[in-house]
Amino acid sequence: MGEEQRLAGGNTGGAVRIGDTVRRTPGPWTPSVHALLRHLKTVGFDGAPRARGFDEHGREVLSFLPGETVGVTRPWPAWAHSDDALRQVARWLRDLHAAVAGFVPPAGARWREGGVWRPGLIVGHNDAAP
Repeated sequence: MGEEQRLAGGNTGGAVRIGDTVRRTPGPWTPSVHALLRHLKTVGFDGAPRARGFDEHGREVLSFLPGETVGVTRPWPAWAHSDDALRQVARWLRDLHAAVAGFVPPAGARWREGGVWRPGLIVGHNDAAP
């Protein structure tokens, strides 16, 4: 399976990488997030991980997406302040919101910060950062 590598960031519990997967402790919102991730896969959005179920420790298993993050680095590296990074994040958010527009959560869906979905709402990322 591979060795666990703690990933930087993750201020609410953190996550570890094992091979091409990310593992983290699930919460009551995890089934709703997995439903959203399945929808994103169905509509062809490649900018989000794929839900792969749960491991033998009860952690959710997601596909690993390569890339750079700021994590806990302070001060932030120069690339995080670049126009290119801003364009990338803005493009990704726009594409995500377009892909999410047709998503209808399952009945009784729970979200990390609470809230109840109703027609006309779009599930947002709400934590876009470098």
